[in-house]
Amino acid sequence: MLKTRIITALFLAAGLLAAIFLLDPTGWRLFCALLCAGAAWEWGGLAGWGKQGRLAYGAALGALSFVLSIGFVLSIEFASAILCVLAVGFWVLVVPWWLKYKWRLQNWSAVLVGFIVLVPTTVTFVLLRHDAYPGAVLFILAIVWVADTVAYFSGRAFGRRKLAPTISPGKTWAGAVGAVIGVVVYCNIAFMYRMWEFRDVLPVLYAEAPVRVVLVALVWQLMFICVAVFSIGGDLFESLLKRLAGVKDSSSLLPGHGGILDRIDSLTSTLPLIGLLLFLQYIFSP
Repeated sequence: MLKTRIITALFLAAGLLAAIFLLDPTGWRLFCALLCAGAAWEWGGLAGWGKQGRLAYGAALGALSFVLSIGFVLSIEFASAILCVLAVGFWVLVVPWWLKYKWRLQNWSAVLVGFIVLVPTTVTFVLLRHDAYPGAVLFILAIVWVADTVAYFSGRAFGRRKLAPTISPGKTWAGAVGAVIGVVVYCNIAFMYRMWEFRDVLPVLYAEAPVRVVLVALVWQLMFICVAVFSIGGDLFESLLKRLAGVKDSSSLLPGHGGILDRIDSLTSTLPLIGLLLFLQYIFSP
């Protein structure tokens, strides 16, 4: 099992890096749309749909995300922001109650929620590579990897009190706190590395407006914490859906790793938030 997991992980890493750095814009959109289609197919399985319903839903969301990403790349920024607002609103206002009352995916609610969870994530993933650069995509993916890794080790070392025992018995409060700390440290290191390019400007800016510099730094810390918390929420939400569906993994598409949803559960919550934060930064930046 471990050997299969390692081999699959190597292929996944190689394929993802090749897609990020080598594909042209159209190829990248198609790659992301295929991921969305596979995740939507798994979503239908969690909702208890039959084979035809799952295939139809996967094809529909994959095609929709591809078409929307084309339109949004053509400078329809506000439309993509609306998608991100819709998704972030769902994670903030609905998911806490969903986790509390353990609602099941049923009928048209499953169709709507699947759209809210998967399409904004896919479109944001496409736009990040288009508007920024491949390294930015890796930076954001690494946020989730850091959160998962630090949560695992801190939970094993210090975990006593369970975070959500009826949803995911393996998760602890120590792991959650460790994930937040790990993400904040990682983001600050990456942020300081980026700011090194402005090392001649920052002292002048601080001398002229020290309060503004401090406030901006505090806002960034709050953003890092929010991203970490959203990452945990995405993980818990998918864990609940799998538990309600009576399955361990969302599918067996990735030997040793479960399905696509198992690998992107945290991204479904963090990517729309990051997309919204970047849009707000663009709006309010001088």
